[in-house]
Amino acid sequence: MCSEGLRERYVNPYTDFAFKLLFGTDLNKEILIGFLNALFDGKQVIEDVTYLNTEHLGSKETDRRAVFDVYCENEKGEKILIEMQRGEQQFFKDRSIYYATYPIREQAIKGEIWDYELKAVYVIGILNFALDDVSSSSFRHEVKLMDTTTHEVFFDKLTFVYLEMPKFHKTEQELDTLFDKWMFVLKNLARLMERPTALQERVFNRLFEAAEIAQFSKENLYAYEESLKVYRDWNNVIDTAIQKGIARGMEEGIAKGMEEGIAKGMEEGIVKGMEEGIAKGMEKGIAEGEWMKAQTIAGNLKNAGLSIAEIAKVTGLSEDEINSL
Repeated sequence: MCSEGLRERYVNPYTDFAFKLLFGTDLNKEILIGFLNALFDGKQVIEDVTYLNTEHLGSKETDRRAVFDVYCENEKGEKILIEMQRGEQQFFKDRSIYYATYPIREQAIKGEIWDYELKAVYVIGILNFALDDVSSSSFRHEVKLMDTTTHEVFFDKLTFVYLEMPKFHKTEQELDTLFDKWMFVLKNLARLMERPTALQERVFNRLFEAAEIAQFSKENLYAYEESLKVYRDWNNVIDTAIQKGIARGMEEGIAKGMEEGIAKGMEEGIVKGMEEGIAKGMEKGIAEGEWMKAQTIAGNLKNAGLSIAEIAKVTGLSEDEINSL
């Protein structure tokens, strides 16, 4: 079997199959723990995770835009939900909040007296797009409930972490932290043909081993190819929509520009015509006034007995005009 997928050495982590393979299976639990510890950067240390049921998060890849294949809890019972968001969605933040309600409500103790104490919930969004309403150049955003007056965290058990992948631009030589290295892997894994020398940590041994397509069984290879097709089809849909939007915007812009240009031209033409008419009218009026004044003077000189030639020289009128007076 030869496919487009075989041209790449490592899987594309933005596909449903690859994301689940690398981060959502007991076999590769070490990879998930390594990623989370790098993400939390010492704020907490995760020793172990237990995978939880993701059924209510969507079972079919073609039915959803996001990949919800990682829902787990750590050894302290804290819930962690990770989603790989392929494309922008109108109410993305709303949905993110909505999905956070599942791990919150599941903590209710049924049939017993419960004091409402909750374990911490973390929702991590790996976004293959930039948020429109976020002006910061930072690719990482950590969101908690905050008192808007004091700017202090009001409730520290609900945390949203959003990673805008298009804003991460570091090269291999610029990777300063372990988390930088994870971001580099997530963004570039499908394009790599060799393991970068900067990624020498033990956890990356396991990741590159699990991500190598040549090591897949026939069943896994087929599953990956199908998932890759869905991912590419989705990207094509998005690209087509963008191109159509650009084309339509250009057409509407040109049409509106022509319409405004014609209207403005007519308006300016009318104004210009009025200005020229007034100017010509004034010029004509002045000329006629001067001619009438010259006729009056010529008549007076003629009555005084001056010759026609002398009168013409003084007034500028022709001899015929003077004789007609």
